[in-house]
Amino acid sequence: MKARFTLLFLFLWAGMVAQKVSKQEQNRIYWKIAGDHTITWDLTAASYLPHSDNIEMSGKRVAAIISYEVDVNRKLTVSRDVIFPQLRFFIESSESIWRKYRAYLREDYTDQFLPVIVTEERTFEPGPVDSVQISGMLRFFHGPSQGLRVVRTLLPSMNDRLFTEIWKITNVSHKAKELNIGKTEFLKTQLGQNGHFIKRVYTDTTGKIMIRPRESFEFAVYFTAQLNDEKPAGDTYQEVLAERNAFLDTIRRNLVLETPDPVLNTLFYFSKIRAAESIYKTKMGLVHSPGGGRYYCGVWANDQAEYSGPFFPFLGYKTGDIAAMNAYRQFLRNIPEGDGHFWSSFEMEGTLTCCGADRGDAAMIAYGASQYALYSGSKAEAEELWPLITWSLDYCERQKNEQGVINSDSDEMEGRVSTGGANLATSSLCYGALVQSVKLAEALGKKDTAKIYKKRAEDLRTAIANYFDADIGGLETYQYYEGYPYLRHWICLPLVMGIDERKEGTLDALFDKLWTNNGVRVEYKPDAKEPNLFWDRGTLYAFRGAFKAGAANRAEEKLHAYSQTRLVGFHVPYVVEAWPEGNMAHLSAESALYCRIFTEGVLGIFATGFKSFELTPNIPDNWDFYNLKNIRAFDSNFDILISREDNKLHLRIVKSGNTILDKKIDNGKTVKVKL
Repeated sequence: MKARFTLLFLFLWAGMVAQKVSKQEQNRIYWKIAGDHTITWDLTAASYLPHSDNIEMSGKRVAAIISYEVDVNRKLTVSRDVIFPQLRFFIESSESIWRKYRAYLREDYTDQFLPVIVTEERTFEPGPVDSVQISGMLRFFHGPSQGLRVVRTLLPSMNDRLFTEIWKITNVSHKAKELNIGKTEFLKTQLGQNGHFIKRVYTDTTGKIMIRPRESFEFAVYFTAQLNDEKPAGDTYQEVLAERNAFLDTIRRNLVLETPDPVLNTLFYFSKIRAAESIYKTKMGLVHSPGGGRYYCGVWANDQAEYSGPFFPFLGYKTGDIAAMNAYRQFLRNIPEGDGHFWSSFEMEGTLTCCGADRGDAAMIAYGASQYALYSGSKAEAEELWPLITWSLDYCERQKNEQGVINSDSDEMEGRVSTGGANLATSSLCYGALVQSVKLAEALGKKDTAKIYKKRAEDLRTAIANYFDADIGGLETYQYYEGYPYLRHWICLPLVMGIDERKEGTLDALFDKLWTNNGVRVEYKPDAKEPNLFWDRGTLYAFRGAFKAGAANRAEEKLHAYSQTRLVGFHVPYVVEAWPEGNMAHLSAESALYCRIFTEGVLGIFATGFKSFELTPNIPDNWDFYNLKNIRAFDSNFDILISREDNKLHLRIVKSGNTILDKKIDNGKTVKVKL
């Protein structure tokens, strides 16, 4: 069974390999920051055309991947891959059984679905694109054509099965313009796994429209679906826009990063959007899912339990907190019997489980759930999650080999690259989970268990050193598994978990040998001819570990370059999953990992109780200040404000307008904080 699922997965992966992006294109900057919350691509001065890109946006019942291309004449072509994740179609008999896991109802809508507009006895086409803007929505600004200027805004409904494209047409001529807008009405029905589906595209206006000089007219095109006899989505575009703006306002006001680097500040803001928007209504309740055209209405031990779950308490987005708990509850309800291991994921609203191999999922779950339980500040939630955490840690204990490290079939790379019998990632995650669970047990009054976990953590740390410490390519770092002679991206994980005895060699490996234009590659084989496979999650963990280990200056230089590429380069405005797999999809949990660079990396936040934490700031020398405002973790609302004074860091923590800590410290010094 394990081999069968692995082969199916690798077959699927091989079919999704994207075309190679040239090194020249990877180094180009297309966009500019226009304020803290917007980026703009100015095509009136564009040098690199044609150019194409895509962006994903989502709400609770819809996701859309919008692909757009601008040719050498600045003519725009748009394709809308609209996905309705809760609706599942039947797969063809000739298809692999694996297709059941990706059988989301979806349709690709080109510009042929837009209404035909006639003015002055000519079919109207928008003029060349002057600029493109991303601000939590996607906007195209067209230059004048036939005396008319068009702005197109694309966005998802936050609640309904509905994606919307708004057209604003402004008369920039000196005379009134009469427009005849044709009727758009497309209807398609089909039988799916959970009922009859109706897919519909329509506009909210037809007929003759008169626009006076300097006045504007707006209408919208709607892409919808409905199941059986449910009421069709009836929101107007004004309502869809208001819902999206309300969501963006919440994201904008909470967990606000302020550094001297606008690139980092802006990508942090966009990362909050992507992490928070990808939450879906399912039979499991609201759950966070990765997206990317492949992963919806499900939860995964890595993406949700380990990556995004511990982030949401910081953000103060209640929907995210609910989704995080629902993910943990799904694993809690499905604790294996006997010596069995966790399913790695529960997909299609929890109705399909996957997969056959143990990726170290129990370590992932224990690490993420123990962090979330303390970050949330809720003793009741912590008590509920405690059986999940203890079972996971006990499972890991049973998987120890004779040398005291944790066996697993693979890691979260799921067999794409070799992992041996015991890999560094699984043992590092288990160690981090034990260290955090000591504090959780103490907070819950379980002192005896805390002592047991502390001893296990000490033993595992020693075993990790004895088993994985190695000289690789002249660097004192880690072998990823016994006898493996090459550098691997997950050698960063000991740094993340506070194991820094070999940090110099590990940092050299990450930021020299493994470094590429797109961050840290998966592995370094000097003589290999295959492409530089990269997964952003490895890079994001590497940054967190580097800051936590005190290498702020070195990490900041690389972080800026990487963030600039992701925010204003060739594929924007989010961090991505991987290349060449998945066409660098905008998976949402990676955006949560980006934000965690600044909470657990730069600030070194480590929870010690429901209302307490340790803070170890590591601020680059060229930053005069670092502020993180409206932090909602620990069931509180507080600011961490840092300024550089006389070679010291002036640290202030302000809660509800009251200063609760005010002192000067050395950079890298640990401070205990009680809220």
